[in-house]
Formats: sequence, structure tokens, C-alpha cells
Amino acid sequence: MTIGRVNPSQTLDHQGITKLGAVYYNLLEPALIQAALTRGEGTLGKGGTFLVSTGKYTGRSPKDKFVVKTDGVADSIWWDNNAPMTPDAFDVLYADMRAHMEGGDYFVQDLYAGADADHRLDVRVVSELAWHNLFIRHLLRRPDRAELDDFAPEFTIINCPTFKADPARHGCRTDTVIVLNFEAKLILIGGTEYAGENKKSVFTLLNYLLPEKGVMPMHCSANHAKDDPADSAVFFGLSGTGKTTLSADPGRILIGDDEHGWSDTGIFNFEGGCYAKTINLRKEAEPEIYATTSHFGTVIENMMFDPETLELDFDDDSLTANMRCAYPLDQISNASSTGLGGHPKNIIMLTCDAFGVLPPIARLSPAQAMYHFLSGFTSKVAGTERGVTEPEPTFSTCFGAPFMPRRPEVYGNLLRKKIAQHGSTCWLVNTGWTGGAYGTGSRMPIRATRALLTAALDGSLNGVEFRRDPNFGFEVPVKVDGEADLLLDPRRTWDRADSYDRQAARLVQMFADNFAQYVPFIDDDVKAAAIC
Repeated sequence: MTIGRVNPSQTLDHQGITKLGAVYYNLLEPALIQAALTRGEGTLGKGGTFLVSTGKYTGRSPKDKFVVKTDGVADSIWWDNNAPMTPDAFDVLYADMRAHMEGGDYFVQDLYAGADADHRLDVRVVSELAWHNLFIRHLLRRPDRAELDDFAPEFTIINCPTFKADPARHGCRTDTVIVLNFEAKLILIGGTEYAGENKKSVFTLLNYLLPEKGVMPMHCSANHAKDDPADSAVFFGLSGTGKTTLSADPGRILIGDDEHGWSDTGIFNFEGGCYAKTINLRKEAEPEIYATTSHFGTVIENMMFDPETLELDFDDDSLTANMRCAYPLDQISNASSTGLGGHPKNIIMLTCDAFGVLPPIARLSPAQAMYHFLSGFTSKVAGTERGVTEPEPTFSTCFGAPFMPRRPEVYGNLLRKKIAQHGSTCWLVNTGWTGGAYGTGSRMPIRATRALLTAALDGSLNGVEFRRDPNFGFEVPVKVDGEADLLLDPRRTWDRADSYDRQAARLVQMFADNFAQYVPFIDDDVKAAAIC
């Protein structure tokens, strides 16, 4: 039984997915919430939010993610970073998943990935859970209703949390599986209710497809000046480093909080919504994001709440520190209506340094920018991935290794080319620790980070005196009006300078050891950027 609006020539039956129960196509938010409540998938919260727990898995499962090794992609995938699955194993997995789906009710959303019509991808998401359909409707871009009559999906995602994979039969690792088949234009997700797997699968698709068109896919947030869309900025960083918080500047227009492309005409948001962490969220510090937690349709994921009053507890991380809310971008008052911006004047690379070594802000040369982009140094923060309970220093190339199907140099060379073409200024910003390492020092004050970023974006930071950092060679401001000079020199924030020096030497060596893998593929000036 088909319910809802869909191109009659593009139903699941036409895709070979048959013998289902009711199939609900492109339901709007009220209908999806009603269906989710009827099916017992969650609780109606204050203001019409939807409160849900994702069960066993409250973060992504990167070790259970696979790419099908077909002849067409065998030479272009970064296999050191992407686990292969054979085409035969995929065929068995797909057949078993279709058999599992028989007789069940499913929810379908036909959506766009990409605000730029020249580069967008038409994606169909088939969900076993109604609230997953609500989630992805928020996170991707919604076609006008009339556009659905001609919608033809280029890629299809099928998400069945109740399907359990068999490692022996399906060539995977556990009963949880996320597998991308670029040739079949299919993504299969099973064994996990964590909704973030849906959006990151689309991001992985775009990370593979867009470089062939000369478009740089970026794991970044972005904004632009209120009166000038050409004055844009991008903020690279892993989850928990401040992409969402720092780009949601009330003095600028938010383009998006997580995923963007950089084409020959400028930057564009891949998504149509935000997926914000809510741990310790405060109305005073982030009023717009806080307000979404009582807006109709917002998905509230893995948060504790009072069963009688439905009041949310932003401090209780007993389920996970990775508690989140998902909402359409138009719930943010200063969000861009187009999702577009000009070529970025400023590029910010956010890092959460758990060693307490890096300064709060540093200016990078183009070669240093490529070095730090390829290095992708940060700390994994609690909850984003299964098993991470406290910050762990890590190197995630391009600030998004789990979502990069191609080799790092592909993305690094694209970024370097675009910086050279458009004269972007690059900055490294540490939102991690100062005055000592994690456990001894303190988290970088958000007020100071915001003030330094504002100075960088409005150009006033370019006029101050800089010093050369003895460990990494980048330029660090000596004095900035309104900010303590001490904070700008992390060595002075430590109780003992010799302890800082030992920690800095350790971090420098970690950078060098990690970067050795890229040396055969990069130019001499980038190699030199690694040597002070």
C-alpha cells in the first residue's frame, strides 16, 4: 500500500524492493511525529518535540562501516581507512535485508543533499523507524512538494535497525553494518538506531563524488557577514571542537553547522538542518540552539527528562555525553535562506588540544594550512563514538577521516588550490585545554575564543604584533585588546615551563610520526612546514 506523495514511476517496487506492508512517502513533520508516537518509538516533549533514546548505540560505529570493492572504485578508495566488502557478500546482505523487510511498514523521504543545484545529489532514505524519517527530513534539504512528482533518486539509503548482520555470511565485523556500494548506488544500515549514521553516510557519498567535479567537500561549519555573503568563513573540526557553537554567531549569518562544499562559485551547505550537541547547553550562552529544544518537530536524542514535567536535563549524561537535538536550519533566526556563500575569506581549523600545548589562535601560511589540514589533530570527545568516555588525542586527517573515501592528498590538494586561487587567510584555533593537559589544566574560555575569532573575521587581528611559535612555526598574536597576554602564550599558563616544554616536544613528535605517511605525496614546502 502506497501512502503519500511520490513520483509514480519511482516507487520502491520499481527499485525491486517489494512485498512490503504500508509504505509512507514524504510525510510531513506532524504525520511523522504521529506515526512515531503510535508506534511507540518515543515520547512527545514540550512544545511538540520528539524525545527518543537510540538504545544500545548512542554514537557512530566507524569500525562497522564498509565500502564494496567493485572494479569501478578499487583504485580510487583509500583502503587503509575504509574496510572493503566483496560484491558477493553485499549481494547476500542486500537480499537478506530485503527478505527481512517483507511485510513491514516503511517510511520514505526524497531529499536533496546540497544547496547548490549544480552539485546537489538526489537521495532517497528508506527508514524502518518513523522518527529516523523525521530526523533525515530535518538534516537534508526538502524539495518543494511539486518537485516530488518528478523526483528520481540517484542514491538510496535503507536503514533497518532490527536487521542483524551475520559476520560469517555477510563479510562484516559484528551484527551492526553500514555499507556503501557506489556502483549499485545503495547504502545499507542495520543493527543500530543511532540516527547520525544516516547523515554521515550521505556526507561520505558526497566526499567521494564531488572531488571529480573539482568541488571540495568539507567537514566544517560556515557563516558569512550579515551585509555581505561574499565575506564567508569556514570552520573545520571534528564533533565537539566547537563547529556548531562558534559558527552560530549572532553577528553573522549561519550557512550551516557541519558539512559544506566549495565550488568554483563559492561555498554551499550540504544540509538543511543542524545536529547540535546538548550536553551542558545553556540558554545564556547559546540562546538560539537552546530554544530549538522546545520547538515543534525537533528531535531530542538520548537526553534524560522528567517523566511528569518533560523538563530536559542538560547535565545528566547517564545515557551518553553525545546527547543531541536535530532541527531544520530555519529554526535559527540568523540562518541563511539559500545555504550559499562566497569564497571564504577566512578558514578556521578547530582543534581540541588535550595536551594544553597549542595557543588559542595562530595564523597559518598556505603550506602550514595544508600540513594541519592533513594532520587533523584534535581530541575525540566523550560520546561521539562508542567506547570514548574522555578526551583522547587523535589525528583525523582532513578533520574527518571516518567520512573520507579517497586518499587525503585528494582533499588536501583541492583545499590548497582553492586557498591559492581565492587568497583565504587560515587560522588554527584551540578550543581544548590551557594551563596544563586534560586533568590538570582548564578548558579554553569560550569568551576568549569568541573574541579572538571575531578579531580574525573582522580583520582587526591582522594589525597586531605576531611572534613565531618555536614548536610549530606558525604566527601567534602577542597582544590583543581585551584579552590576557598570558593566554596567548600557553607556556606561561603552566605552573612549570619545563613541564610545558616536555609536553610540547612530545606533541611535536606525535605530529611528525603521524605526518610521515603523507611525505611521499606532498610538495617540499609542505614538508618544510612541519620543521621549525
